[in-house]
Amino acid sequence: MHQTHPPAPRAAEPVASQAPRAQMQAAVDAAITSRRSIRRFLPTPVPRQTIEAILQVAARAPSGTNTQPWQVHVLSGAAKARLSARILAAYDDPAQAAQHTEDYAYYPSEWRSPYIDRRRKVGWDLYGLLGIAKGDKAAMHAQHGRNYVFFDAPVGLIFTIGRVMEQGSWLDYGMFLQNIMVAARGRGLDTCPQAAFNQFHRIIEDELGLDASAQQVVCGMALGWADPAAIENTLVTERAPVADFARFVDQ
Repeated sequence: MHQTHPPAPRAAEPVASQAPRAQMQAAVDAAITSRRSIRRFLPTPVPRQTIEAILQVAARAPSGTNTQPWQVHVLSGAAKARLSARILAAYDDPAQAAQHTEDYAYYPSEWRSPYIDRRRKVGWDLYGLLGIAKGDKAAMHAQHGRNYVFFDAPVGLIFTIGRVMEQGSWLDYGMFLQNIMVAARGRGLDTCPQAAFNQFHRIIEDELGLDASAQQVVCGMALGWADPAAIENTLVTERAPVADFARFVDQ
């Protein structure tokens, strides 16, 4: 009868080999914790090879049975400007804007605490930095509209997914998006993920020649170098402590 034996205990890791591990941990943690939603970028171009490298790294995101449900449309130059102009024209015209609705519900239909509290705080924190007073609808409208120029970033990303894919694939997509943002930070670049594009998915579909019956717009993302002089880029959002969202069960 075959007998199995427990594996031999591993020898203690040499001190010399612990240093690279600590450096790797610090680098990964820094890339994650330094990620912020940047709302004003420098016009400095991002080389295509850098964008490709970020996407190649991000594609290592896990996906159920390796389905890899992501499709990315990388916009710059005239193509980005043309899409931005079309969306802004619709956004700034109340009659046109009313004809554009979200293709999926990103936010809840009924807001409850603590989610509504967090939403309000980040909104007023941003407006406070920009000097936008409560009730100044014109200034709020203009600030929200900056989404559609990708906050002046030199690169705009539009993400789509096959309509046949279900909720699990959207979870996979979120990990892919996070990988892009972390890989960008590892290269000194910044990002801003943007659900605002969802409302104008029909314009995006037309401009990019998408088959709307087969592909669905997920979101957009600005990619570039943050403008260090922009006051809005000093916003750092709060995060709840681990004790607020994690429960450890050991018995």
